[in-house]
Amino acid sequence: MIIGIDIRNIGKKRTGDEAVFFNLVKNLAAIDDKNEYHLFTDIANTPILHNIGVELGLTEKDNFKIITLPTANKFSWNFWTLPKYLRKNPVDIYLTQYITPWFVPKKIKIVTIIHDVSFKVYKQFIKKSDLFFLNCLIPRSIKRADKVVGVSKFTRNEIIKYYKTDPAKVDFIYNAVADDFSAEDTSEEKIKSVKEKYHLPEKYILYIGTLQPRKNISTLVEAFALLKMGGKFDSLKLVIAGGKGHNYDKKIDTAVANNKLEQDVIFPGFVAEEDKAALMAAADIFCFPSFYEGFGIPILEAMSVGTPVAASDIAPHREIADEAALFFNPDVAGEITQKLTEILKNNTLHNNLTIKGHAQVPKFSWRQTAEKMLNIFESLK
Repeated sequence: MIIGIDIRNIGKKRTGDEAVFFNLVKNLAAIDDKNEYHLFTDIANTPILHNIGVELGLTEKDNFKIITLPTANKFSWNFWTLPKYLRKNPVDIYLTQYITPWFVPKKIKIVTIIHDVSFKVYKQFIKKSDLFFLNCLIPRSIKRADKVVGVSKFTRNEIIKYYKTDPAKVDFIYNAVADDFSAEDTSEEKIKSVKEKYHLPEKYILYIGTLQPRKNISTLVEAFALLKMGGKFDSLKLVIAGGKGHNYDKKIDTAVANNKLEQDVIFPGFVAEEDKAALMAAADIFCFPSFYEGFGIPILEAMSVGTPVAASDIAPHREIADEAALFFNPDVAGEITQKLTEILKNNTLHNNLTIKGHAQVPKFSWRQTAEKMLNIFESLK
C-alpha cells in the first residue's frame, strides 16, 4: 500500500499532537519495510526537513519520503492544496487528525485520529469562532473517514457517544512515553543545568502542558495558595511550564495576582524536549489538574522519571495511571491541596507512588501503538 500521513505538526512545538504523530511515524518506520509512506508537510526549509528525517529515523528508509506542499494556511491545505495533489498522486490510505481533506477520491481510505472531544463537553472553554468551525467540520470528517481512532478507550467511547458513530468504525490506540524521552539525561549535572536555564527553584510542584481553560491551572494556583498558608512549605514553588499560546486561560494570571503569588509561581515558558525529563525528575510532585483529557502523556512521563503524580479524577487518567497516582476532584482546590500535602509529608506514600509509577509506564509503548495502527491500515485494504 501507499500510505499518506499528515506530519505538519512535527517541528511546530505543538506538544501533545506533535508527540503522537512523531512517535507513531518513527515506530512505523522501524517496523514496516513493506508499505510505502508519503509524509506530507507544509515546511519548505531544507535543513529543517533534513533534521525531521534524521529524528524520525528515515535516512536509510527507501519506503519513506517527505513531501512538501506549501500552503497559505491550514484551511487551504485541506480544502485545496492536499486534495489537488492527491487527485494527481493518489495514495491508498491517508492518516490525519480531526479534520479530513475535502474533495479527495472515495477510493482513498481515510483514517483520522481524534485526541479528545473537549469542545463538545466543555463548550464554554472554546472560542466561539473555533467552536463554529469544529461543529461544522468534525461531523463531516467523522462521516467521511473510513476509520476514526481515539487515543484511549475513554476517547473512543466519547466519539461514539457524541457523534452517534457506528462502534465498528471507531477504534483506539494508546499514547506512550517516547523512547527519546526515556533516554534523556536526568543526572544531577543535567538537572542543575536545566534549573539554571529556566531559573527554577530548588523545590517545586510542576505542571507542564498547554495553558488552556480546560487544563484547570487556575484551580491548581488556588490549591497552591492554600498549601502555602500559615508559613507551611515556605521554600516550595509552583512551576507552570508551557507557552501562553492559543486560547490562554487568563484566569491563571488572576489567581496568581489575587493570592499575591508572583514570587512563588514561576512560568518558564516552552520547555525544549531535551530538557523535559530533567525538569520532571527534579520536581517534588507532578500535578495534572485537567477537567478533560483524551489521554495525558505527561502523567506517564513523570512516572518514568520517578516523580509522584497527583491528577484529576477523570476517566482517562484512571485508565492511564490506575493505582499509580493520587486522584482529586478538579473542582475543589482544597482537595488538590490535601493530596499534594499527603505526598509532601508522607515519605512512604511518595516512595510507593514512585514504585507503582515505574511499573505502570511499560504497559504503554509506541511500538505496540504503531503495530496496532498498522493493523488498522491492513484492515482497510
